[in-house]
Amino acid sequence: MKSPFYFIVKALDGKRYNNTKTIGTVNFITSSSEEDHKASNRNAVVCETPLNYNGPIQVGDILLVHHNVFKFYNDMKGRQKSGKSYFKDDLFFVDNDQFYMFKHKDKWFCHDRYCFVKPLKKQNSFIFKRGSEEPLMGNMVYVNKYLTTQGVKRGDTITFKPDSEYEFEVDGVKLYRMYDHQITLTL
Repeated sequence: MKSPFYFIVKALDGKRYNNTKTIGTVNFITSSSEEDHKASNRNAVVCETPLNYNGPIQVGDILLVHHNVFKFYNDMKGRQKSGKSYFKDDLFFVDNDQFYMFKHKDKWFCHDRYCFVKPLKKQNSFIFKRGSEEPLMGNMVYVNKYLTTQGVKRGDTITFKPDSEYEFEVDGVKLYRMYDHQITLTL
């Protein structure tokens, strides 16, 4: 079974939410809220590619998807429902603009106009800065094809536009997903 336009996926490890943490031998629930976007699973295993798709993504690859793909919602009467991506059983449709990276043979690749930046730790300064990270600066971790043509490489220290940080955890590392036009400068 194939879809004309969508990837058909299932949640990695069969879990819609990543809301547990194991400490020692005990599993702790870190969030019991279905609305908590940080607790939703963002890793999807590709079960089928779209009809006539000839790109690099193959069955079995992992997609880094939008936080709403696997989430539950409550309707107006308080009944639990799946979101618009739900297909049947444990399968979901993922549109071309609902995923940001794919993992093929244990290596991540950026999709479309997206790139991923690791925030920098706060540097010593005479100027007060909030938080524990340097504002609007980071290291390029996953670069897309367009940025590569502009001379941006993995490991480059870059600056980016305000309010462009969309936080993800990729292989245990906190990264910001950004569009390539939000990268303003390489240092």
